[in-house]
Amino acid sequence: MIQDVWLRQHPYLGSLAAIHREVERAAAATPIPAPPVPDFNDYTEDFAAGVPLLMSASSAAILKSAEPAVVALVDSLLTKSLPEKLMAECQALSANLHCDVREDAHAPQRAVAWLLTNEGFTPEHPGLLRYLGWIALARHLSPVVAAFTNWRDEDRWLRRYCPTCGSRPAMAQLVGNDPERQRFLSCGCCGTHWRFQRTACPFCENKDDRSLAVLSIEGEAGLRLDYCEHCDGYLKTYSGMGNEPLLLADWTSLHLDILARDRGLKRMATSLYDL
Repeated sequence: MIQDVWLRQHPYLGSLAAIHREVERAAAATPIPAPPVPDFNDYTEDFAAGVPLLMSASSAAILKSAEPAVVALVDSLLTKSLPEKLMAECQALSANLHCDVREDAHAPQRAVAWLLTNEGFTPEHPGLLRYLGWIALARHLSPVVAAFTNWRDEDRWLRRYCPTCGSRPAMAQLVGNDPERQRFLSCGCCGTHWRFQRTACPFCENKDDRSLAVLSIEGEAGLRLDYCEHCDGYLKTYSGMGNEPLLLADWTSLHLDILARDRGLKRMATSLYDL
């Protein structure tokens, strides 16, 4: 498998890969109901106004159905073989989500809302909730994301944040050949991919070619750093095709984030992984 080859070439990713594999297996084995796919025609005005789908009033039913997915994944991990510290954090997070009804009957609902807004809930381990919550949500939302991709007109979005959940992109991909080559941004939370301007910073929207630069990295399978000298923000970019599940996964290239940080660049992209 290509992931096995990648991990042999990058052995320092091994411990994270093992945890990620265990979490993904738990998520895949957790039965959850299929989410309702909304009538996107009811969302047309919000889409035109730049409101992400999950922040629109039309998404209430989708988010409601997502609550059991988050709780079920956290609970399922309590029976797995995890590092001691991670297990303790999972136990605390499970307790957060199973508060006594008299104390907080809507804890799961508020936890899902917190994943979108970072407000209204105070988890004991926010990084873990963000990581596990979005893994559960991304799997749960995949039919909605696919239907939404088929419905929306990419030319009418072209915004620097995800059209589905509103997150900033985790990575980017260049698709096709010049002069028609296009850039797609990749959401590390819900898994949406959307088109963006080829030459513009996705963080400060600077369009001056003279301050937009590329750092190519030998031996990294087409991965590179696109950065902006105006805001010092960078975005890991995959300039190839065929290995998207591996090379757009964000965690598989965390070493490039360290390289960027050492060069004085800033990670402004949304991440589920705290360096």
